[in-house]
Amino acid sequence: MGIFSKPVTKAAVSPITESHKAAAAGSYGTYTSNQGASFVGQYYSYYEGDLRNRANSIPTLSRARDLLASVISSTELEMYNEVWNDVDKQMDCVPIAPRSWLRQPDPTVPYATLMAWTLDDLLYFGRAFWFITSRTADGFPASFTRIPAGSVNTQDQSGPVWYAPSKEVYFQGGMLDPNDLVQFISPVQGIIYQSQTAIETALRVEASRYRNAESLLPSGVLMQTGGEPLSGQELADLATAFNSARVNNQTAALNEFLKYEETKALPDNMLMIESADFSGKEMCRLGNIPFYLAGFDIGSYQYTTSAGAREDLYLFGARQYLDCVSQTLSMNNVLPRGTYVRFDIDSYLESMMSEEMPIKTPTNTAPMQESNS
Repeated sequence: MGIFSKPVTKAAVSPITESHKAAAAGSYGTYTSNQGASFVGQYYSYYEGDLRNRANSIPTLSRARDLLASVISSTELEMYNEVWNDVDKQMDCVPIAPRSWLRQPDPTVPYATLMAWTLDDLLYFGRAFWFITSRTADGFPASFTRIPAGSVNTQDQSGPVWYAPSKEVYFQGGMLDPNDLVQFISPVQGIIYQSQTAIETALRVEASRYRNAESLLPSGVLMQTGGEPLSGQELADLATAFNSARVNNQTAALNEFLKYEETKALPDNMLMIESADFSGKEMCRLGNIPFYLAGFDIGSYQYTTSAGAREDLYLFGARQYLDCVSQTLSMNNVLPRGTYVRFDIDSYLESMMSEEMPIKTPTNTAPMQESNS
């Protein structure tokens, strides 16, 4: 019990050594090949991946990504130890002084940037990677840099489900020592693997809307009512000339052998409003955000505060990713045993408690549960 009589309030941090490679607890053994490390920091070769970029081009998924990223990028990490409380029979968290990297894990980019793109990797790929760029004298990491998950291949796991940190990691074709990596494994499957059909459907809906939007005038049928029958090529040339006349002039001329009839396709039908609405809600379900946060009307409403919207976003969407990051950074290959980090989510939720800006939200939780099904 003597060890708990005087809680530690200062983290043991030694000056950074330039090439200290002492193995921390939980190492994977000795690796002689580390060629991929030479590509770390060569940003011209970094690539997020075609599947990720296509999925993020869908407006609703991009909105979901940005909302989730806003939670993790604006919530700070804090370090603590756990001490047994013999009275309440539970572990109490005792805050301690943070290690030097806690406020800025990557010295070259802001904390918010690193965390937002780490979430991006977790959301789309189901995993993320930090490369350890320096260590302290005790062998634990002192600084990191993110390498895009889309540029990483693992020979021992082909996905799309990742079971554990990989021991055969290749970056830009070169093998990386897994002891120099922090691998975040998402508790949920990456979006690009989880529902490719829904993503492809949404992309096709957007492509159809774009194609229909190119038509400046209502669509119609140009019919020949008399005269010598025209060939297929002549009909095509006639239709092209007629469309050009309609676009470039206020009036198009027809002779007595031609008749033009407009179809009943209205602008909202041509832009496929209902299809886009359904597809957008599917993307909300895929991104785990409530419908109303993406601007979709789901029926009855009441007014609430921005703090309520923040709480919904955290509970239904972002929490699993924040827990993944904090628990991974609390493992023995990053911090000494018994030392942990967590996100100060209370400060995030309380930062807007005093605001009374009303926004529209559902009157009950049923639609919200549907959005995360």
